[in-house]
Amino acid sequence: MFNKIRKYLSTKVVGIAGCGGLGSNCAISLARVGIGKLIIADFDIVTEANLNRQYFFYDQIGEKKVYALYNNLLRVNPNVRVEPYDIKLDADNIIKIYSECDIIIEAFDLAEMKEMIIETVQNTFPSKPLISGIGIAGWGDNNSIRTFHYGNLYVCGDGFKEISDELPPLAPRVCIVANMQANQTLEILLADFK
Repeated sequence: MFNKIRKYLSTKVVGIAGCGGLGSNCAISLARVGIGKLIIADFDIVTEANLNRQYFFYDQIGEKKVYALYNNLLRVNPNVRVEPYDIKLDADNIIKIYSECDIIIEAFDLAEMKEMIIETVQNTFPSKPLISGIGIAGWGDNNSIRTFHYGNLYVCGDGFKEISDELPPLAPRVCIVANMQANQTLEILLADFK
């Protein structure tokens, strides 16, 4: 059955906006299950502080995240097609970069960027599913993490715990939410799988 699922998923295109904690971990999970094409975008570089939650390695410090993730994805699955964009996303280039995607995954750190992509996708591609991650800070409280569904918008996380000095983003919660985003992607893509 897995080979049939993998073959079906190989025809799908998923866009990921942001290559940090959510984006890098979500992308790796999708590559592992055989998504055909990933369109990834980020403008930042890998730092040592990122390594506590992002799918990068110590020897990648200083590299552009989008290219480091590109290389990591191909190490996990050399058959995945990856289209990397070293760019700061805005309302205009989101429309151009992610137009062919079956699903878009929001993986930004900043609330204003999350708001911008949600508004852009809902206004421009109202029927395209968008999966966001909100409320990933801190640790513990597993039962607070869930998926909220509003039309074609899916929000994974607890929905309220914002990142702060007291509640930093740490690998366990970040990776749980990133994998919830990947799992939600599969739920949507495989809804009509026979």
